[in-house]
Amino acid sequence: MTKNLLNSALLKQLGFYCVLLLAWHIISKARVWPDYLFPSLGTVFSTLESGFRDHTFLIGILTSLKRLFLGFAFSVTLGGVLGVALVKFKLLEETLGGLILGLQTMPSICWFPLALLWFGLGENAIIFVVIMGSLFSITMAVHSAIKSIPPMIIGAGKNMGARRITLLLWVMLPAAVPSLLIGARQSWSFAWRSLMAGELLFNSQGLGFLLNIGRDLNDMSQVIAVMLIITLISVLIDKLFFGKLESSVKRRWGLKRKF
Repeated sequence: MTKNLLNSALLKQLGFYCVLLLAWHIISKARVWPDYLFPSLGTVFSTLESGFRDHTFLIGILTSLKRLFLGFAFSVTLGGVLGVALVKFKLLEETLGGLILGLQTMPSICWFPLALLWFGLGENAIIFVVIMGSLFSITMAVHSAIKSIPPMIIGAGKNMGARRITLLLWVMLPAAVPSLLIGARQSWSFAWRSLMAGELLFNSQGLGFLLNIGRDLNDMSQVIAVMLIITLISVLIDKLFFGKLESSVKRRWGLKRKF
């Protein structure tokens, strides 16, 4: 039954994308907008083919993914430590917690002038923007996940002899894993957006840079091609990594519906 549901969902998604492509083809043929504003499917696919053939898009993808993973890994590490510290120390929660909550709402692009002044026009500036774009989201996700653990679970851990670091590592963090995963998924999307914003403003060989080059050259087919690549990467990472990880966690924690 599960396989039938998966096949049904996959068929619906394929059908939906086929309808979108058909609509795109019809609109481009109807000449609602000129070709330089709304290129045809064939033009965009030709741009994709030539971009991958000369390795332009491949270099852009690898460059962006390297920055994304470096920045996000640092954010997860530091954000996890900060989130646990906010839970552990009430003084930090009452002081630093409010500041982190405020900084979380700041658009990531606001960090770029500061990054330029501190690191100059270089790789470190973009990675800094990625870190600042997702760090506070992860911190608050860890804080909220641990805070929302049912007191019954913590009490059971204490009754079994768990104290301090043992209680945190073996009771509280495992109990918070489902919520932590949701927070990590959201923070990753913030990191991805921050990366694109940084690359758009700096000549950096990443996907954002290629998007900006297409705009400068009035090459709408390249703009749309890069947007398709960005969307595809986002969907693949979400489905193949976060989706499978979430499904595994829900099954192991007994949270997966059986109907």
